[in-house]
Amino acid sequence: AYAQYSLGYCYEKGNGVPQNYKKAFELYKKSAENGNSSGECAVGDCYYYGTGVAKSYADALKWFEKAAEHGNTRAASKLGDCYYYGNGVTKDYIKACEWYQKAADDDYAYAQYSLGYCYEKGEGVSQNYKKAFELYIKAFGNGNASAIAKLGDCYYYGRGVDQSYEKAVEYYRIGADKGNAYAQYSLGYCYEQGQGVKSNRYRAIDWYKKAAAQGNESAEKALKKMGEG
Repeated sequence: AYAQYSLGYCYEKGNGVPQNYKKAFELYKKSAENGNSSGECAVGDCYYYGTGVAKSYADALKWFEKAAEHGNTRAASKLGDCYYYGNGVTKDYIKACEWYQKAADDDYAYAQYSLGYCYEKGEGVSQNYKKAFELYIKAFGNGNASAIAKLGDCYYYGRGVDQSYEKAVEYYRIGADKGNAYAQYSLGYCYEQGQGVKSNRYRAIDWYKKAAAQGNESAEKALKKMGEG
């Protein structure tokens, strides 16, 4: 079962064999049917994204549930997504948070970020900026770029932590260097406004352009406002 999953992964990524999503799905399915939780989660991913098989959130949910029951952390996090967005199941923020919590407890960065976002917005849990900040810190430690940008926001707005433009800039810069479009826009804004860093129109434009190249609408509007659009 593990070999079937691993070979499926090779076909999905094109590692050592020509990339073939259909073949990858077939191998993942065999692995899943033999009880491999990674295979079960991979089948769920294939259905969720329509990779090698017709997209079906309902089927994705079924396989994520099987994988989660077998202790697969990614599957638990994906179940959080299913409930959060209402994919394959009725939207339920409370259930989403329960699954995010399970994955976050296993130190899964995306789930830590997602649960932090729920605490920030008060979705499925009582709004708690301090708790959101703590989860973003954990996700940041595990390399989640979106969490890095959110930490910048926490410091920028003083949510769950003492307000500091300088600390906000530090986190925005880390996220921007990792290619996060929102962090790039936010860093550009700090340069434009002179918040936490010396005002610099050219650096602001440079970061706005990087964010806009990734489709960030706020950056596109900022460039037009500055006559660079």
